[in-house]
Amino acid sequence: MKKLLFTGIFAALMLACFAQKPYKVVFYNLENLFDTINDPEKLDDEFTPEGPKKWNTAKYNKKLGNIEKVLADITAVGMGDRLSVADYPVVIGVSEIENRSVLEDLVSMRKLAPARYRICHYDSPDRRGVDVAFVYRADVFQLEGSAAIPYTIEGRPDFRTRDIVTMWGTIEGEPFYFMVAHWPSRLGGKEQSSPLRERAAEIMRDAADSVRRLNPATKVVMMGDMNDDATDKSLVETLGATGDIKKIPAGGYYNPYVNLLKAGYGTLAYQDAWNLFDNIVVSENLATGSTGALKLQRGENKKFYGNIFRRPYLLQKEGQYKGYPLRTFVGNNFQGGYSDHFPVFIYIGK
Repeated sequence: MKKLLFTGIFAALMLACFAQKPYKVVFYNLENLFDTINDPEKLDDEFTPEGPKKWNTAKYNKKLGNIEKVLADITAVGMGDRLSVADYPVVIGVSEIENRSVLEDLVSMRKLAPARYRICHYDSPDRRGVDVAFVYRADVFQLEGSAAIPYTIEGRPDFRTRDIVTMWGTIEGEPFYFMVAHWPSRLGGKEQSSPLRERAAEIMRDAADSVRRLNPATKVVMMGDMNDDATDKSLVETLGATGDIKKIPAGGYYNPYVNLLKAGYGTLAYQDAWNLFDNIVVSENLATGSTGALKLQRGENKKFYGNIFRRPYLLQKEGQYKGYPLRTFVGNNFQGGYSDHFPVFIYIGK
């Protein structure tokens, strides 16, 4: 009996040692990752050497190096002392990038190059020229297709903002549908501009529902800078993303960042208060594992399913904005920082 018990314990320990690490899925608002070239078709003049920010190659390279550090450090979270290519996030959604070229520069950085990231990007009609996009590991996510969904709103045919970028394929043979967005801002006030974000939520929900009607086994991941908190109407009512994993309706969606927000966490600061605009919302079957083997896993803090990457070096150390995210510029003053948002990520595993 003792021999059998020892054998069982040994087998369990060996299984734990060799168990597959969960996959990370990340979203990060990169805060104005512009190149230095003046594009006459975009309102990018401030991010040129002649513009008010005196944006040049040295500042651009500093910005790239900062983002490289953040993504490399996210890679290391929970992965032990020895990192391998398998530890890199499988999908990273980004916002506030000027074009595909800046992503090509980013993924070729020394600390990110081993992942051999591929890019899913579409130029959007945003007046400043900022886009959303994905980078992904083709060794894990087998891409089958992608598309940009335009933002439209009735009665405002000239309103221009970022498209919603989507891509679909499989992870370990299971179908996935990824969406990344940067919803309209709160310009003009939260309440007055709320219908713009509710419309963005409606577009995303309609697209996700359509995909799941065709194949109910598809696992949906919606991410982005929503410019609304996880508890606001656009996310809770229009997108239909509940914060209670035990009460997700069939065909519904779960937002792990609701509980983080209620616990006092945030991803950006404004007027000495924290907001949580950066969200990753998943479909019920991914949250609960009702189809397939892959499901949402608890993260760094075992209490939550969502994760916010917040480290001391990402914070402003002094001055008026002490304790806020350390951003690239305050006005036109170069701070050499990272972003005005913290990255967020989730784990997916068996």
